[in-house]
Amino acid sequence: MVLSTVKFKAAVAALLIAAGCSQLPQSSIAAEGIRIAAPSAPITEPKTLQTAIFAGGCFWGVEGVFEHVVGVVRVESGYIGGSKADARYELIGTGTTGHAESVRIVYDPAKISYNGLLHVFFAIAHDPTQLNRQGPDVGSDYRSAIFPVTKAQGAAARAYITQLSAKSPWGGKIVTKIESGTFYPAEAYHQNFMANNPSHPYIRAWDAPKVAALKRIFPGSYR
Repeated sequence: MVLSTVKFKAAVAALLIAAGCSQLPQSSIAAEGIRIAAPSAPITEPKTLQTAIFAGGCFWGVEGVFEHVVGVVRVESGYIGGSKADARYELIGTGTTGHAESVRIVYDPAKISYNGLLHVFFAIAHDPTQLNRQGPDVGSDYRSAIFPVTKAQGAAARAYITQLSAKSPWGGKIVTKIESGTFYPAEAYHQNFMANNPSHPYIRAWDAPKVAALKRIFPGSYR
């Protein structure tokens, strides 16, 4: 039986040990990643640490993937797309806040470029053809979106979406949107969730396979 998103999120807020990003998965089948071409459009970035923000479903898994990417200095789970007043876990699942579960990534361009992050985001972190959902999680808060921090990032993201859309490797239309907004960090218990809860049923079913796929498909970028 699938729990409603709102009821489950309320339970999560009250009982952290039973936390799940929305409802528990109905099966143990999870995305295994996909081999896709890297971005072909060049990008010029500063040499100092940079920030990237992506939304691709439950932030536990997206965070967990990027924490294993060489060149990533820090990953933080949070909310983006709505107001500060609504940036609370128990409100996000109502679908009325405008927020998406997201991750803010601090990275070293000398070790991985923004294009490199885009490559991992599309190939491993989520399925960009799923509209307002990822796997068992349904709602606009689980949408596929990119929130560029600079003009160069915006141009790179648009170019890559155009490149992939020319012949979608997934066989379906890419629904990823380019959006803007202010990032608000999620509650402390969401941070490093995969690392802190490796045996959680949701993590084992949906997110651990993504990290395994990262190691298999991007061995040179895995740590």
